[in-house]
Amino acid sequence: MRTVLVVLFDGVQSLDVTGPLEVFQGGELHVPGSYRIRTASLEGAPVRTSSGLTVVPDQALTASATPHTLLVPGGQGTRNPAPDVVAWLREHGPRAERLVSVCTGAILLAEAGLLDGRRATTHWAYCDKLARDHPSVEVDPDPIYVRDGQVATSAGVTAGIDLALALVEEDLGREVALGIARHLVVFLRRPGNQAQFSAQLAAQTARREPLREVQQWITEHPGGDLSVETLAARARLSPRHFARAFQAETGTTPGRYVDRVRLEHARRLLEDTSDGVEEISRVCGYGTPEAMRRAFVKALGTAPAEYRRRFRPASAPTP
Repeated sequence: MRTVLVVLFDGVQSLDVTGPLEVFQGGELHVPGSYRIRTASLEGAPVRTSSGLTVVPDQALTASATPHTLLVPGGQGTRNPAPDVVAWLREHGPRAERLVSVCTGAILLAEAGLLDGRRATTHWAYCDKLARDHPSVEVDPDPIYVRDGQVATSAGVTAGIDLALALVEEDLGREVALGIARHLVVFLRRPGNQAQFSAQLAAQTARREPLREVQQWITEHPGGDLSVETLAARARLSPRHFARAFQAETGTTPGRYVDRVRLEHARRLLEDTSDGVEEISRVCGYGTPEAMRRAFVKALGTAPAEYRRRFRPASAPTP
């Protein structure tokens, strides 16, 4: 039996707690005796979540043995973490077989020194803070979750469910994880290297209407001519002026924005259709399968065919 211990504190995000707990409890229902789930606060006292919900823990942290899986959720309470919670994590965290954080729970792990020298992620809005306050942590702001040895960190709220499903699949197998996902009406799991948000959300929306129209045009025509010269003409600006204005208003260059949109579109087609790689490379503007392969390897560390094999739903038709 694997003990799962969830650390509670005032200001915790309730969904960071209940989302993963529902997944692990689903594992226990499918395979009785697989998990023993406990929650604990500093003194075993009730805590108030950031949404105002009161949660009564099972026990006090001081009375908790080191678990198999130690899960640290996020929430407003991580902004000024209780020193005793950090001290407990510093002592017990290294002994856990798996150390897991959801959202800004990564900040507590970092405060306890448990992410030093490791690659980690957190909610996109706090990645800069985590990197700034803890330079020894390699912060990756893009993925929804990151595994580095026995430590796993995830982005906000729903990413904790994705990570928990991945852990259950690792423990109990794909069929059990799939059954839990169906019950919760979620995907079996999104791949950990899936971006926290779409290319459109990753970039800011331009203030000026012509630039906003260009952003929309790129999204709707990933296979078209998306050179700076062509996009500048659509915005009725010179290429140089367009490139400067686009970066100033969106926070990224036109080229990077186009790359993100094309990659995102290609990933969706690989996951959701039976179209061949050659066809997808054409409609997404890569031109050739080799160009798309290079883009996938650079951004995701895997080729399109392997990406499809790993992340395509089992029920989807084979291309």
